[in-house]
Amino acid sequence: MSPQANGDNPFITVDPGAGFDYEIPIPSDHPAGTFWYHPHHHGTVADQIFAGLAGALLVEDGVNLPVTTDRVLVVTDTTLDGDGHVVPADAMTRVQGREGDLVLVNGQHEPVLDVSAGSVERWRVINGCVSRVLALRLDGHRLTQIAFDGRFLAAPVNRDQVVLAPGNRADVIVRPTAGGRFALLAAPYDRGSAAMMGGMGTTGGPRGPVILATLAVTGAAGTPPPLPAALPAPTTPQGPVIGQRRLTLAMGMGPGMGMGMGMAFTIDGRTFDPGRDDQTVTLGTTEEWTVVNTCPMDHPFHLHAWPFHVMDASIGTPPAGILQDVVLVPAYGQVRVRIPFTGHSGRSVYHCHILDHEDLGMMGTVNVR
Repeated sequence: MSPQANGDNPFITVDPGAGFDYEIPIPSDHPAGTFWYHPHHHGTVADQIFAGLAGALLVEDGVNLPVTTDRVLVVTDTTLDGDGHVVPADAMTRVQGREGDLVLVNGQHEPVLDVSAGSVERWRVINGCVSRVLALRLDGHRLTQIAFDGRFLAAPVNRDQVVLAPGNRADVIVRPTAGGRFALLAAPYDRGSAAMMGGMGTTGGPRGPVILATLAVTGAAGTPPPLPAALPAPTTPQGPVIGQRRLTLAMGMGPGMGMGMGMAFTIDGRTFDPGRDDQTVTLGTTEEWTVVNTCPMDHPFHLHAWPFHVMDASIGTPPAGILQDVVLVPAYGQVRVRIPFTGHSGRSVYHCHILDHEDLGMMGTVNVR
């Protein structure tokens, strides 16, 4: 979507008590899939999403799948005090990236999803958490993934676990065949710790599994209809590649958190400046960017407006083979992405999708013209 004017423009500020009309034209060749929206005012993004400001956005007219129910599951987390107020994050928690004590699905705590045996459910799962990586599992079932970040895979893939970084989305098919109650879990995921480099943060390592929801299956055992063997053909990386860039994500002591010397979060040694163009790109070209993570923590890299293909990662994770807009860059590792800067010109941002880190400076600008 275009980042210009009143489109998907992260530089717009809507003042308290004011309003603003966004216009998001959906072109005929836009992929049908699962997307989402949230505020993007620099410095307050994590606070606002932690308080629940996020929603799902579905683009329809996709594949005619044999499903009986199509569900949207927006996963968010927060921490509340005894009076029900959102607890603000302290400096140490922001360095690590906050994970709330309360994990919600569509604003509910551990909802029950009632289904019939033999049914076919499409779950559109959106990770709307500020920092939490979701390693999704469903007791007694495999998850059949059909889409990622709003785009269909080449074919359905059966998985024991689907990992979503903050901002990622996955469409999965669930086919219960017998009655019972089954927990949808976020399994423990170790995304690293700032404490490993002498930083203040000490949370974020492995924890026990979190119950997101319960699948309650009733009725006689049944055999669900088969899924199509192939899905709409995904786009392939376009070339030729005319430019290569290297972005370095780093954290260390420096001006940070608005209180003098603290933990600074940088890209290429600089914190975010909305008045500066960090990358200038020619419209219609394709570039490869290598995103290097020098930190002891994973950082999910997100580029607005121009989705990318993941070509390879230092930990050897197989690429999804489709355009996506968030990729988890492993601690002390790197990811190489190929970006077709097509469709629209304009100015936008790229950043760490641990939103506390973005607010603390780990964001840059790209100007496509």
